[in-house]
Amino acid sequence: MQKWIITLGLTVAVASCTREAGYEVDQGAFGNATLNNIQVMNGELTYGQILAQRFAAEVPTQINFAFDSAQLDSAARQILLYQANWIKQFPEARFRVYGHTDAVGSQSYNNSLGLRRAQAVVNFFAQQGISRSRLEAVVSYGKTQPLVATPNRDRRNRRTVTEVSGLVDRHPNILDGKYADVVYREYIESATFKSQLRRETNIGDTSEQ
Repeated sequence: MQKWIITLGLTVAVASCTREAGYEVDQGAFGNATLNNIQVMNGELTYGQILAQRFAAEVPTQINFAFDSAQLDSAARQILLYQANWIKQFPEARFRVYGHTDAVGSQSYNNSLGLRRAQAVVNFFAQQGISRSRLEAVVSYGKTQPLVATPNRDRRNRRTVTEVSGLVDRHPNILDGKYADVVYREYIESATFKSQLRRETNIGDTSEQ
């Protein structure tokens, strides 16, 4: 009986050793870099598609609006700042903003409202120093593509979505060796500590700063 227990323990130990080293931290992306390189070389995957996948994975692509409004609230502005910072990192990419509404109202009015929402996003990007020439188009789907199928008001349907739409014509391809600059910049930024210290002013201090 004792011999059987020892044998069983060894079997379990051997079985556990057959897994690949580092399997605990693998999130299912191991080998993607090599796969992407192969697909790019054989034409199955373009650099624009790679950027589109990366943009969708790394930043929130959608913001929402109040009913019958194209105004950007604080939450929307925060998300758009994330988008703008990413967009500025890849100057060779074009982007398209899609405007949507909920089902309340006529089709023509909602088409106009969706367009105004998309334009509000484009204007925000322009304020952040992004060239309007890189924003290929603003498109309104009005109420034709709801996330939630309902005839009622629903904030989830009142949205804009930003996507990579392609590459800037005649822009040098960043994969010609300059991609290392992007990797290096991201590496430096990832190691930058954001200070939590705040400057405090003593009560009664009237001196000019």
